[in-house]
Amino acid sequence: MSKQAKIYHNPRCSKSRNALQMLNQKGYQVKEVRYLENPPSAEELAELCQKLACKATDIIRSNEVLFQAMGLQLDDLRDDQAWFELLSQHPKLIQRPIVVIGEQAVIARPTECLETLM
Repeated sequence: MSKQAKIYHNPRCSKSRNALQMLNQKGYQVKEVRYLENPPSAEELAELCQKLACKATDIIRSNEVLFQAMGLQLDDLRDDQAWFELLSQHPKLIQRPIVVIGEQAVIARPTECLETLM
C-alpha cells in the first residue's frame, strides 16, 4: 500500500514547492489541491482545522495585503464558522502549504514542520 498525502498548494510559493518535493522524495502519492483555483469549502476548512488541532484564525495569513485591505483583525468578533466561510471566499488568506497525511495535518511552514508528520 502506498503512502498517501494531500497538499493544499500554491505552485508559485517556494515553501509549497519544497513541501511537495519533500513528499515526492519520501515516496508519497500526493494529491495536489491548488486551493487558489479550487478553494476548499467551509466544511473542508473545518475538517482541516480539526486535523491541525487548531482554530480558524491559526490558518489565516494575517500579513497578507488582502487581509489588511479588508480591514480584518484576528480578534474580530467572528466564530470559526464565519472565518471558514470568509476563507473559502478568499482563499488567498489561507496559510500554505497545508499537508494532510491520514487523520493529521501540518502547516508545512517552515518545510521542516512536515517531517513531524511523516
